[in-house]
Amino acid sequence: MRRILPMIVCFAALFAQQVAAQDIAPEAATGLQSKTSVTAKRFMISAANPLAAQAGYDVLKEGGTAIDAMVATQMVLGLVEPQSSGLGGGAFLVYHDGKAGTLTTWDGRETAPMAATPDLFLKPDGTPMKFFDAVVGGRSVGTPGTVKLMFEAHKRYGKLPWARLLQPAIDLAENGFEVSPRLARLIERDQKRLASQPGTRAYFFDAAGAPLKTGTHLQNPAYGDTLRLIADQGPGVFYAGDIAQDIVQSVRTANNPGLLSLDDLAHYRIIERAPVCVTYRAHKVCGMSPPSSGALTVGQMLGMLEHFDLSGPSPRAHHLIAEAGRLAFADRGLYMADSDFVDMPEGLLDPDYLKARAALIDPATAAENVTPGTPPWKEAQARAPDQALELTSTSHMSIVDGDGNAVALTTTIENGFGSRVMVRGFLLNNELTDFSFVPEKDGKPVANRLEPGKRPRSSMSPTIVYGPDGQIKMVTGSPGGSRIIGYTVQSIVGVLDWELDVQGAISHPHVVGRFGTVDVETGAEALSPILEGMGHTVKVRDLNSGIHAIVRVGDTWVGGADPRREGVVLGD
Repeated sequence: MRRILPMIVCFAALFAQQVAAQDIAPEAATGLQSKTSVTAKRFMISAANPLAAQAGYDVLKEGGTAIDAMVATQMVLGLVEPQSSGLGGGAFLVYHDGKAGTLTTWDGRETAPMAATPDLFLKPDGTPMKFFDAVVGGRSVGTPGTVKLMFEAHKRYGKLPWARLLQPAIDLAENGFEVSPRLARLIERDQKRLASQPGTRAYFFDAAGAPLKTGTHLQNPAYGDTLRLIADQGPGVFYAGDIAQDIVQSVRTANNPGLLSLDDLAHYRIIERAPVCVTYRAHKVCGMSPPSSGALTVGQMLGMLEHFDLSGPSPRAHHLIAEAGRLAFADRGLYMADSDFVDMPEGLLDPDYLKARAALIDPATAAENVTPGTPPWKEAQARAPDQALELTSTSHMSIVDGDGNAVALTTTIENGFGSRVMVRGFLLNNELTDFSFVPEKDGKPVANRLEPGKRPRSSMSPTIVYGPDGQIKMVTGSPGGSRIIGYTVQSIVGVLDWELDVQGAISHPHVVGRFGTVDVETGAEALSPILEGMGHTVKVRDLNSGIHAIVRVGDTWVGGADPRREGVVLGD
């Protein structure tokens, strides 16, 4: 320990000089393209693709609401960033109503088919399927929620006509757009699985059978036709009409066929849920309740970190965040799932419970073993832990409009390119693989087991932070599988504790603790020996977040976009 502490102090000083004081830009530590924050007075959008962000910006400039901009942005994202989200997926919305001063959340998560059973991903011998054997094809497809979420949110909070909001995506689909470097890279990386399905093989490869290259002019008239139907007839045509029939037919006839039915689509519903909030440094941090584990796990981490001084980005601060993450993920794996199906402890965010969990964190040494806690629970039940795999697709947008409304939307089709089943120009999700493949262990049920009609647990963490004055301080969130939680926490700590500007907080190198091994972002390898000296097992890897955040500074909005992806910030 005597040898370790001087190393920590030395590295902390160097790290603070270079990053916190920004003698070098934070993104230089990871070799990323530099991005700068954007300031605006009236409205702002930060989203994952320039074309999508432009569609949302144009809506805001026309006088549309944050929800209007959300709809337009999502419809374009489904075209230009199809690997991450779209009509065939689901989303979580955290929404602040500026006029009413209220906060609500909308659950557009996919649901398991009513014909599905807990053993859907078990082989005949009772062992779980390999992940991608379960993903590719119809078996993994849940009932999509994005279209209905967009429509119902617009119905309540929108201003511009529904059809107007879909028009930018229709125009791009029909006229074409250039394949971005990110999309081209992901097509090449996934070409074997994409080539295994007829729809994706026809769309993502050229006439010679090669994966599409950067700059290829790509048209998707089928997507344009689908959007025209939805623009003219609303979501009914998607959930009960011709599109619904094509979705079900594609799922049931795909390789590795699935169980989705017309009844599943017809009976799908959006659920408005109360937000989950926790106090951190006199700020109120609010997000999505289960079936997302996001706000609960973010809240647990912040509730533990409240008991430590995190001033300045240092190895000690990253150690503390990683240890809080390990403890929170232990609880997440045991207790968290769709609360409409599974009872959960009432005390997961109990301040005394989190204080006791924080007391397990040694400020200088990693714990050898981390186990779930015993939060206050009126009717405790025996449960088995779960570590369901969530891979790094998904997209996030943050929006504020001129009337004080704010949107934090995280949207997904789960794995990159989802199930690889393509219908009428859009990809279907593989969300069912977010359930535990093993429904029980040692006779104890897994909370996140698959059940008919159930929504799989998610890590999506769309978040709105309120300052001590009750005004919005920050809108944030990220894609990135289960690392979303760590990315979101670090963005909040970066602004509130490290006092970085929003772009600096986003660009700062990631360190994420979840299940044991601590992930250190490529380019920040200097952290590794320090963390290893503190007892951590470390893996250096690309940590491909996609944080899009907006912060209030005085009477202005300041926005940032993640340099690890191709997003932008636009405002006025």
